[in-house]
Amino acid sequence: MSRRRSLPASLMRVTALTLAVTASAAVMADNPTDGPNDMFGVGMQRMPAWLGSKDHRNQAIPYIQAELPWHITLSTLDGLTVDLIHGDQWRGGLYGNYMWGRDSEELGPKLRGVVDSLGPRINGGGYLEYQATAQLNLGTELSHDTQGAGAYLNLYADYDLPAIGYLNHNLQVQWQAMNGPAMRRFFGVSPDQAAKLNITPWSPGQGSQQIAFEYDAYMPTSLHTGFAFAINYTRLLGQAAESPLVRVYGSRNQVTTTLAFVYRL
Repeated sequence: MSRRRSLPASLMRVTALTLAVTASAAVMADNPTDGPNDMFGVGMQRMPAWLGSKDHRNQAIPYIQAELPWHITLSTLDGLTVDLIHGDQWRGGLYGNYMWGRDSEELGPKLRGVVDSLGPRINGGGYLEYQATAQLNLGTELSHDTQGAGAYLNLYADYDLPAIGYLNHNLQVQWQAMNGPAMRRFFGVSPDQAAKLNITPWSPGQGSQQIAFEYDAYMPTSLHTGFAFAINYTRLLGQAAESPLVRVYGSRNQVTTTLAFVYRL
């Protein structure tokens, strides 16, 4: 089983593909998905307009998943990992990723010019993963903004479902927590903003932020090509769900769907 395939689903616009595509490495010997693991593709993703939004937007996304020498993996979905632990059951090491924010257009006419737009950031940290069985993978990630004070903890479990013919599919559950600065960055409302929007100011602290469930499927069309599909349901929790931005202008229920064409070298 390959390592976990997603950073916080709500924070990344390109996370939903990873499990579906990389699950193909564990199929039967006569499956046309056997072969190289370096993958490149393009697709479309329908996602919340911003973290906590009730509106959606369509986004064209690239896909890169490349295994490099010295146990380095480069991915537009997973980011960059450097394995310092690479045993039969345990894997772990350094981790870095690109975290999307939100721009004024995505905020919409009611929030535009009042609520802060958020630029993208790079965060870094480490991960540790345990392969409990051939199908079940458990892990955790701890990361911190490289330009900012946000910190993020993720616990996840992946389970490979039995293949249906050449169709490979997978389930994932992920829980995430944020520290105070990260919570306030995405869900905080200053007194000045609250007055302009006629809502309650909100200054959340650290705590549980979301739980996500994801189903991924990969169907090869040849030895080198295939289609990946993913659907992710995320439920905001705690102070994130109680933010006036979410309660008044958004939704604690977040759904992301993805379809992509993948080419394997």
